[in-house]
Amino acid sequence: MIGVIGGMGPLATADFLNKVIEETDAADDEGHVPMLISCDPRIPKRPAAILSGGESPLPRLREIRDRLVTAGATALVMPCNTAHHWHAELAADCPVPFLSIVEAGCNEALRQAGTGAIVGVLATRATLSTGMFNQALERLGLVPMVPTDDELDRAVLPAIAAVKAGRTLQAAGLLSVALDALLLRGAKYVVLACTELPLALAVSRHQGPAICIDTNRALARATVVHWREAVREA
Repeated sequence: MIGVIGGMGPLATADFLNKVIEETDAADDEGHVPMLISCDPRIPKRPAAILSGGESPLPRLREIRDRLVTAGATALVMPCNTAHHWHAELAADCPVPFLSIVEAGCNEALRQAGTGAIVGVLATRATLSTGMFNQALERLGLVPMVPTDDELDRAVLPAIAAVKAGRTLQAAGLLSVALDALLLRGAKYVVLACTELPLALAVSRHQGPAICIDTNRALARATVVHWREAVREA
């Protein structure tokens, strides 16, 4: 049983669940991945905790983690990139495997782009400030490129906020601006390192969607692979 620490935000959690289903080769109901889902939007804001000393979400994330494990989860996932700032602490004393969206997304970038490629990273300012994607990409031999502060304020952050408010069409236009800026500067692929951004991409008319690495889908694929391997070993 896969435990899902969701609600950050709710649309991104629903998108992750849909993608797990899409990535599962199943002939009937029983062939799908069993999941226990917590979709609780009351988790303290991650960007505020990282950037301005706001309330840490770690105690709440631990509480949800433990509740899912007690309820029978044999592995955990968390479809929120910014919350992975606390992934190491959550995984350190966790009694079950805790898959990483950062690892899944960067491995997918390597698979698609190949060693040495310039890979853009679109994410919250908080996620970018931690350096977790830059470090993971560099370890895999990729060259990360991040948006400028102006691009973040003008396009990336408003796109994320628009998805959280349910305005995906507005977000799509803003995402296109952010993608074009990175592509013009030489990025060959772009990691959507915020789980709201794939929802904007889905309704976008941008001409290069194939260059985008959807971290939510990458985590969904990793989840399906983990479950299949666990079933074989059981």
